[in-house]
Amino acid sequence: MAIKRNIKVLIGTAILSCFIGASVYAATVTPNKFPLTPIHEPEFYGSPSSSIASAVALPASSATFSTSGTVPPLLNKDGKTIYERYGNTEKQAEGIMKNIEKQLQDQGLSLKDVIYLRVYVTPDAALQGKFDYTGWFNAYAKFFNTKENPTKPARSTVGVAGLVSADWLIEIEAVAAYPIPHNQD
Repeated sequence: MAIKRNIKVLIGTAILSCFIGASVYAATVTPNKFPLTPIHEPEFYGSPSSSIASAVALPASSATFSTSGTVPPLLNKDGKTIYERYGNTEKQAEGIMKNIEKQLQDQGLSLKDVIYLRVYVTPDAALQGKFDYTGWFNAYAKFFNTKENPTKPARSTVGVAGLVSADWLIEIEAVAAYPIPHNQD
């Protein structure tokens, strides 16, 4: 009877050892999902020559602020064309970025805290119905990756058929991260 019990214990121990050994082996060959060092502030990844980040990592305790789709401000309500009322894509984008900057300031943030932009661009009739990505990129370059604001947020730019108003050529959403007070070496 004691021999049967000892054999069962031995077999159980062998099986348990196999499971533990397999777990240890799997842990050593599986890459860690978390950074090797703690992140204390947003970290931007990508090519130094690119005007945007390819990715952004945030500390686990980060709080973010997201704007809804922000649309261009009305420049001239009596304007006869969309360009007189709102401007071209570049002018509309500049107005939107100033509006987003104000929204951020109201939250104690700035454009330096922006980590992500999602941009919707519509076809421009003045450009034979093509998307004015260049106009958007020119406006972006006035606010990001500059001497005053070296931040290069991650960004998506999407061409869409239309926005709520036919006068709007662009709409922008922004995500900013609140700074975390810390003592980083």
